[in-house]
Order: sequence, then structure tokens, then C-alpha cells
Amino acid sequence: MTLPQLYLALLVGGAVLLASIAAARLAHRVGLPSLLLFLAVGVVVGEDGLGLDFDNAQLAQALGTTALAIILIEGGLTTSWSNIRRLLAPAGVLATAGVGVSVLVTATGAHLLLGMDWQLALLLGAIVSSTDAAAVFAVLRSVPLPSKVTGLVEAESGFNDAPTIILVLVFSGAAADPPDLAHIVGNVLYQLAVGAVLGLLIARVGVGALRRIALPATGLYPLAIVGFGIIAFAAAGAANASGIIASYLAGLVMGNCRLPHRAATRSFAEGLGWLAQITLFVMLGLLVTPTQLPSAIGAALAVGLILLLAARPISVLACLLPFRVPWREQAFISWAGLRGAVPIVLATFPVVAGVSGARDLLHIVFLLVVVFTLIQGPSLAPVARLLGVTRPDQARELQVEAAPLDVLGAELLNLTIPPGSRLHGVEICELRLPAPAAINLIIRDGTTLVPSPTTVLLEGDQLLIVATSATREATERRLRAVGRRGRLAYWHGEYGDPDPAPAPGNESGDAPNPPSRRRR
Repeated sequence: MTLPQLYLALLVGGAVLLASIAAARLAHRVGLPSLLLFLAVGVVVGEDGLGLDFDNAQLAQALGTTALAIILIEGGLTTSWSNIRRLLAPAGVLATAGVGVSVLVTATGAHLLLGMDWQLALLLGAIVSSTDAAAVFAVLRSVPLPSKVTGLVEAESGFNDAPTIILVLVFSGAAADPPDLAHIVGNVLYQLAVGAVLGLLIARVGVGALRRIALPATGLYPLAIVGFGIIAFAAAGAANASGIIASYLAGLVMGNCRLPHRAATRSFAEGLGWLAQITLFVMLGLLVTPTQLPSAIGAALAVGLILLLAARPISVLACLLPFRVPWREQAFISWAGLRGAVPIVLATFPVVAGVSGARDLLHIVFLLVVVFTLIQGPSLAPVARLLGVTRPDQARELQVEAAPLDVLGAELLNLTIPPGSRLHGVEICELRLPAPAAINLIIRDGTTLVPSPTTVLLEGDQLLIVATSATREATERRLRAVGRRGRLAYWHGEYGDPDPAPAPGNESGDAPNPPSRRRR
């Protein structure tokens, strides 16, 4: 490549990156997963658009798998262990047995309705049986859901990529007849067990090293943590185990240990995750030829309906029934099973393996992801309200972020008082935060003020609170309690639990009257 060609490639790459960032902003405003617009950018730049020809499925598979590893490392780093630890059992069953049930139901439907042979039907069932956390949470950020619902969907999405990848690899190398069930089960168990062990071991090594070694610059800590996640992914792959589960667990362990500069690490990981998503989806958009898609519309709609109305509900019901999950939450979890990056990447595996009809599968999967994300994505919030999983008049929960103050053993908490919060009108002295937590600064209407004990909090105020690590949880609980029930929260039996209980005498879900608006 000559120097002018390099400059041209960098110019095109930078323009595509900025266009994708703009698309992410647009997707957030209209309530759609950004993956759809990233795919659209790739299609527009591709051979039927601006003319960039990309048809290397093997390169797409390699880059896509690497991008998935980075996305899952970031997912593990930003996942709260306290939110998912009590949900590991149901999430694990959903991510393993649930995937198996979904594969069988989808494959049976594709075989009977579309006349696919069993190898292609099983391949298609395995490809589309993985849910995508990034797609789900892109449209759930503003929906006040119980933490057990979001935690279960998050944990399932982090764990179910590995079994589906294993099944796709098995079916891609199989003959026309279904492979031996014992071989499949043994392969899945080996890959999951060895991948999990390697991910946990490498994470513990990383935690021990970063706690004992003082690096010369803050920016090196995020690089080191992501580096350990990549090592876990590669080590598991070298052992013919699941690199996906290894990288996710490595990120989960390191993200929930007390490592230096956790806030910087999280910001870096989120940026790297966004870059991986943009690269992945734009590349997959380039890989697809739009003029070949119309012939796959009927099959994509049929398989999508089988998955949405039969395979996903049956798998959720079969897996969650023993855990006594309320039927409303089961129904929502079933509807929230969005598909995203993983199915399209997995669709490249049979193409690379030379499976007959694999290109048709790629087009079917691409259209299925696009069409059913458009259907499910915007409808998640209304479906949650319809099922009673959340209330339309419920004030948005406080979203608290933390930045460590390593020298003091404390953390800087940052929250914004949302509309409808009962924190409005409360004096700071009435909060009674646990000592030594204190509100140090308020940002109001673009200006800052140092509060006094009698300063009244208002909607839209951004609060900066310093709390020790030992009192952070109690501080967040008190803020949540007052945000829900006002200054007399404890009198009403509200103690700021992550999942709010309905107010006594207010089981209908009606919001309490907000306090009068006043400024001081």
C-alpha cells in the first residue's frame, strides 16, 4: 500500500467511524439499538452503495470473533456481580438448556415449514439462539425495571454466546445427519468448563499483579486489564475451549475487584467496546449484498416468527419454571430476547466451512436480525408496562456512578435527580446520610454551588457526594429511599432496596403526590 492509499484508507475509516458515532446518537434518540444503523452504514458504503467491495467471509469471521471477545470483556467489566450472583442458576440454565431447546424448536420449524435439510435447519437454529446484551440494554436504559429482570437478561446474554458458538462449529462440520448427542454434550461441557477455569485463573493472576505492581501512568491500568482479558480469550482458544466464556468471566472478575483506577478502566473499556461494535457491524453490513436479500425475506420472516412466538417462549418457560419466576417477568424476558452481533458473526462460520447453502443462511440471519430488532426494540418499554413489570407513572430510578479516591479509601458518587423523584424539596440535613458521607457540590442550571445543611434539592440537580467505600452502599440505599418516599421514607417502611416495594395503600401503582416546588 502506498502512502497516498494509506491516507485515503484512513480518511474513509475516519469518516465511517464518525458516521457510526452520529448513527449511535440518532439510534439513542429514537429508541433503537445502534446496531441497526451501524449495519446500515456498512450497507451504504458497500458494493451496492458507494462501491467498497468486501467479500472475505474468513476475514469477517476472524475479526468478528475478536470483536465479540472485546465486547464481552467490556460487558464483564461493567457488570455488577451483586446484581447477577443470585441469578447465576436461572441464567446458567437459560444459557445452556434454554439454547438447546431453542435450537431444536427453531430447527424443527425450519425443517417442516421451509423444507430445509436437518444440517441447515440445526445450523440456523444454533445461529439465531443467542441473545445480545448490547442490543437489549441500548433500549432499556430509560425503563425502570426490577434489578432481577435486567440482571437475568444481562447474565444470560453474557453466558449464552459460548454454547451457541460451540453448536454452530459442531453442526458446520457435521454430515447431513444430526451429530451424536453425547458428542455434542461432551464438547459443550468441556469447552465451558475449561474456558471458565482459564478465565477465572487468568483474572486472579491479573488482579494479584495489578494490586502489587505500581504502573507509571494511569492509562496503563485499563490497557493491562483488557490485555488480561485478551490473554484469557486466546488461552482458552488454544486449549480448544470457549474463549468467549473465558473473556467474559475474566472481565467480570477484574471489574468487580478493588483495582486501581476503576473509573478510568470502565471508561476505556466502554470506548473500546463501542469501537468493537462499530467495526463489527459495519464490516457485517459490507459483507452482505443487498440485491441478494429480497429472495430471503420470506424465510427470514418465517424463522423469526418461529423464534419469537415459539422457540424463545418455550425455552424461557421450560428453564425458569423451576425457579418460580412470575409469569409476567417470564413473558417480558421472552420478548426481550433481541438478536444482534453474535448471530450474524456465527452465520459466517458455515460460509467459511464451505457448507452448502451457507450464503442463503447468512442472508436469512441478516434480515431476521434487522426486521425483528425493528419490531422488538421499540416495543420493549410498552410491553414492560403492559405486563406490569414496570409502571408508566413510576419515577426513573437513580443511576449512580463512582470514581475512586484511592488515597482516601473513598469514592466520588455522581447522580442527577430525575423528574418525579421525591428528593425534590428535601433539605440536605433531612437526608441523614451515613457519616462521613457528604454532598460536596451541586450543579444547578449550569452553575455550581456549595450546599449548606438547609439547601433544598431540586429536580435536575446534579449531586457530587464523597463517601467511603464502607458506606457507599448505605448512602445509595438512603438516597433511593428518599427518592421514592420522601424525607419520611423510613416511616413508610422504605429502606432503598434495589427492587422497590409498592407503597402501603398504593398497590394500584399510582404515584404519590410530588412535593411542592420551592427554591432556597
